[in-house]
Amino acid sequence: MVPLAVVARGSTLHCCITVLCVLPSAMKYIALIVSLILLAGCVSGPRFDTSHPSVNHDSRVQFVVVHYTSASLERSLQLLTHGEVSSHYLIGDDKKATVYKLVDENLRAWHAGESEWQGRTWLNSSSIGIEIVNPGFKQTPNGERYWYPYSEAQVQSLIVLLKDISKRYAISPRSIIGHSDIAPLRKLDPGPLFPWKRLAAEGLGIWPNEQAVARQQGQYETELPSVSWFQGQLARVGYATPQTGELDVATRHVIAAFQMHFRPSRFDGLPDAQTAALLQVLNQTK
Repeated sequence: MVPLAVVARGSTLHCCITVLCVLPSAMKYIALIVSLILLAGCVSGPRFDTSHPSVNHDSRVQFVVVHYTSASLERSLQLLTHGEVSSHYLIGDDKKATVYKLVDENLRAWHAGESEWQGRTWLNSSSIGIEIVNPGFKQTPNGERYWYPYSEAQVQSLIVLLKDISKRYAISPRSIIGHSDIAPLRKLDPGPLFPWKRLAAEGLGIWPNEQAVARQQGQYETELPSVSWFQGQLARVGYATPQTGELDVATRHVIAAFQMHFRPSRFDGLPDAQTAALLQVLNQTK
């Protein structure tokens, strides 16, 4: 380039230098564009026409399942991030009840396991899981269980979180449930001290009208419905219930799970007039 500039004369010197200096960079730019065009033509994979989007779809998220961790905060974080289970959210037991987001909502967390609700099975694929740091219970020497309560801060954090999730995914109050509801043969969480009634008052669950239950209970005191009736009513609520007509072990577990949710003062798994009334009123409530 320098020898050419020296040989040139007058105005030609300026023109030649300008042309010769710009030309290499322009050539590089043109070469880059050509390369990109050729590369785009070599990209493999299907091409789509997206001009006709369908309106027929809904969200993957149909349910919210609440759990307790039976572990400390540190242990819970370890298990839920590097163990064999996970959840989308974890509510801590610190003063502020910090909400940890552990799994993106678009992904499937491993929190529900073998489960069923309203005929849908394996709810990991269709739910958001929320774990709350809580020890669960401890067994006393005489075999009784002492259940640990949830803090006010945890309940407040949960309400805020549930309202946000429910609004974004249009979650029905009937679809906010506990682990024991969807897996009654093997799970007890979130336990009898979980504030289902309070959540229902916030529109985050269902709760039967207590006056209607009292009226209905009086009718069942004289004549209790059959086991088949209880099994059918439990299935209508959403529980996976055997339809055998017999008070077998599985049916008793389901009755106990229902009682722990809606009558936590006694969940012995035995059909009685109050349980029948609770079922009747709930299934009559839209």
